[in-house]
Amino acid sequence: MDTCTLGDLLDVVGGPALRLHTAPAGRAVPVTEAVLYDGHIPLARQPGALLLAVGVRAAEAGPLVRAAAEAELTGVVVRGADGPVEEARAHGVALLSVAEDAAWHQVHLLLASAVGARPAASSDTGLGDLFALADAIAAATGGATAVEDPRQRILAYSTVPGQPVDEDRRQGILGLQVPASAENTEQYRRLFAADRPVRLPALSGSDLPRLAMPVRAGGETLGSVWVVDTGALAPDAEDTLAQGASTAALLLLRARAARELARHRNSDLLRRLLDGTADAPAAAERLGVTGPARVAAFVLDSAASVPDAERTALRLLDVVRLQCEARYGRHACVLLDGVVYAVLPGPGERHRGLAEDIVARAGQALRAPVRAALGEVVPDAEGLADSRADADLVLRLLDADLPVAAVDEVRARVTLLRLADVMGRQRELGAGAWRRVLAYDAGHGTEYARTLVCWFDAGCDMAGAARLLAVHPNTCRYRLRQLQQHTGIDLDDPDERLVLWLQLRTLAGLTAATP
Repeated sequence: MDTCTLGDLLDVVGGPALRLHTAPAGRAVPVTEAVLYDGHIPLARQPGALLLAVGVRAAEAGPLVRAAAEAELTGVVVRGADGPVEEARAHGVALLSVAEDAAWHQVHLLLASAVGARPAASSDTGLGDLFALADAIAAATGGATAVEDPRQRILAYSTVPGQPVDEDRRQGILGLQVPASAENTEQYRRLFAADRPVRLPALSGSDLPRLAMPVRAGGETLGSVWVVDTGALAPDAEDTLAQGASTAALLLLRARAARELARHRNSDLLRRLLDGTADAPAAAERLGVTGPARVAAFVLDSAASVPDAERTALRLLDVVRLQCEARYGRHACVLLDGVVYAVLPGPGERHRGLAEDIVARAGQALRAPVRAALGEVVPDAEGLADSRADADLVLRLLDADLPVAAVDEVRARVTLLRLADVMGRQRELGAGAWRRVLAYDAGHGTEYARTLVCWFDAGCDMAGAARLLAVHPNTCRYRLRQLQQHTGIDLDDPDERLVLWLQLRTLAGLTAATP
């Protein structure tokens, strides 16, 4: 398994909870464990460890930083922001900090769970350990045990032979969800208000009582542990359950950290795949992308008034990921510069329907209009960067009248956008008579540029141009004669007409409908 690095750790628990002040050796240095400092014991050599400066004021941690360097530790975590940054830089030790009021045991639990996390191919990371814990609690207490998340979904359950169970437990295990009822709701209310094991009565005559304990870490409720009480539980069952809940907190945090770490790494890999900098075959294998696929891009309508655009974009990512995972299982989604990109597998017949469904659901959930663009279907992962480029161009064409579109539906307009991008980057392609036309219009209040575009769009037919302009054909003839006289353009030259039309349509953005 990959070793956890300082960068991995910060990706999982960074931000307000853990701040990095300096990392002289970079973010790729390994972090092997989180250890608590004990001032009564000499600091042992622990390569890669992260030392929590318990009992040491941040401003006075300079000697501890030097000792950490001698012991080959990766870094030191202090409480408060006024730590010895210069000493840490000088000795090549990373310096991090937590809030002044953070409890060291909670910090240690959080960091230990993140350091122990590893990228996983399955979302079931840590559940095997939870099943083993449920068996251990069941054996020690004498009652069948289940571990649940805060939404009353059963994450793990014991399988110790011979332990009595009731119908409520059977139904919960079969559906991996605790059956809903008003009585259940009241029991959970009592449970989550407690900080010790709670004895709860049977919900019906055929059920058995329960001994339950909430699972918490740092004030956050992570779930609960339930033991079926047959009336013959061990005398120390409550203490055993309390210890088991503490272990469950560590396992749940570690599983969550592993999932977040895996998601972050996959997001970074997908980002590089979409911008063409990743080894496409290796990235595709890691992400589970095989065969034909296309890139779909989802974005909030730029005209919408969203109070917190960044937060709303993250919620959009959640909606897209949830809908794609419901359709395709494990899925590759990433948020880049406010745009959510998803790789949609398969030949593509149902992709538009999925995009329309996501736009409708996301718009309702976020209370803001969402647009979706579909790039071209490509044969394998090596073409996904091109499909992403298609989707980006289609996004520029979307509006309230066209909230969803695939590149094949707007191919002509996408081609003009590509030409505009290319021509705008090349000086010689952007030079020419079109600038003289626009300059003359700006200086004299004429409409020669639009008259030209309408004439071109009408196939150089004067009557057709007049209809587009809502003027008499003689007015069109007069304008075109004046245009040639004042700008020197030769409208009899077919090459000049073609270049002029392309430049006005792409670089000036003029159409027959332009007012």
